[in-house]
Amino acid sequence: MSQQLPGSDECPRANGMPMLGLGTWENTDPDECIESVQDALEAGYRHVDTAQAYGNETEVGEGIARSDVDRDDVFLATKVWLDNLAYDDVIDTTSASLDRLGTDYVDLLYVHWPSRTYDAEETLEAFDELEERGWIERVGVSNFEPEHMEEAVDILDAPLFANQIECHPLLPQEEVRAKAQELDVEVVGYSPLARGDVFDNDTLTDIAEDNGVSAAQVSLAWLRDKGVTAIPKATGRDHIEDNWRSLDLTLDDEEIERIDAIDERGRRVDPGFGPWN
Repeated sequence: MSQQLPGSDECPRANGMPMLGLGTWENTDPDECIESVQDALEAGYRHVDTAQAYGNETEVGEGIARSDVDRDDVFLATKVWLDNLAYDDVIDTTSASLDRLGTDYVDLLYVHWPSRTYDAEETLEAFDELEERGWIERVGVSNFEPEHMEEAVDILDAPLFANQIECHPLLPQEEVRAKAQELDVEVVGYSPLARGDVFDNDTLTDIAEDNGVSAAQVSLAWLRDKGVTAIPKATGRDHIEDNWRSLDLTLDDEEIERIDAIDERGRRVDPGFGPWN
């Protein structure tokens, strides 16, 4: 892919963050990861999400470097793993992340989970320090429940920019989204296709058929309507392009209501250390 897809310069942004990005969770084949990042950027994506725990920061950085897109035009995010959240470990492992990514800064750094070595005061003090150093442009958290978000906002000197959570039509996360709106925090949705389960939901597939699109596009358009930034994982060019074309889909009020009324609910990512457990 050497050309951007139609409409690819029209991705909406949330406070400077492109509302559709490339997720890289479980994208562990080195060559495939490099290629998917490069392909996505050359198709028009400008938001790439990774994490220390994914084991692919080097490949993500290489994919950016190989693309025809300048690093400063890419919104790059990574996450500090839950074993590395003591003050010194946050600083040291973020430095290592930057080295692996081949960059002097990331646009957004997340606390991956409020678990294990997470101590709100100590951990967030380190994130403030990173922001002051210019190593990170924005502070984020991931998998935070409403009470954790409120605590983080109270402690941080820097603004809390985003909370990345599992979010899709089968797990709409109304309470977290409402609290985020109250606190002026962006919501980033991971697993926005419910790990493939959107393709088995009759409501989503019926709406997709009515619009001549995929159920993936319907889910991504629904999230965008809710103000949620989506970061679907995609490796093959077909899936990368299909997800990108969701930007051309606008669901009408009746379709949004039908999706809102889906009664299937459940997490696809539910580790024992999740703060809701």
